[in-house]
Amino acid sequence: MNKTVLITGASGGIGKELANRFVKDRYNMVLVARSEGKLEELAKEYREGYGVQVTVYAKDVSLPGMAEEIASDLKKKGITVDYLVNNAGFGLYGEFLETQLEQEMNMIDVNIKALTIMTKLFLPDMVKRRQGGVMNVASLVGFFPGPMMSVYYATKAYVLSFTEALENEVNGTGVTVTALCPGLTSTGFVDRSGRAPRRCRMALSWKSDRLLKKGIEASCVARR
Repeated sequence: MNKTVLITGASGGIGKELANRFVKDRYNMVLVARSEGKLEELAKEYREGYGVQVTVYAKDVSLPGMAEEIASDLKKKGITVDYLVNNAGFGLYGEFLETQLEQEMNMIDVNIKALTIMTKLFLPDMVKRRQGGVMNVASLVGFFPGPMMSVYYATKAYVLSFTEALENEVNGTGVTVTALCPGLTSTGFVDRSGRAPRRCRMALSWKSDRLLKKGIEASCVARR
């Protein structure tokens, strides 16, 4: 019986590449992102190309109640999430004194709050079953402070610390909790973050498919 992976932020970038790699191993897919059109395109591709089941939720998991709604609907449908990939996130470039508070609070909601809620909703059942895994997409920037992207760097520090603590807590349960920590990667992230420095744009040497291959190889999340 095929296992099921739930991926947030699955419509592009690292999330899409992760989905592409999981589906090659014949995982059933639960794809979550705001872009319904892109998700439906992926769903059609995966169903026709791999014969797997694909469930799509065109929702913003940072909004109140959305994560709970997804979890409740999956339970009603009898879909068990074996692996959770918390990938949804974005950054914001600029001096803290000049950036918009609303954007920063939205970033915290996506990068921290939604990730925490999704983990809280799905991890306990994995531990009860004594199998499964959570992959949180953190970043290399989680290891140090970042002027001009201070809030973003801080959110990734949270993801890294949270993940390491949970991995310790679930040790011996048969469940893994891992952090993927990419550097600058060729996705749409830099464009969305704003006027990033020229040196950052020039540094986009990692292709997302190459990065994810390395990340999944180093993680036991994707192992059956």
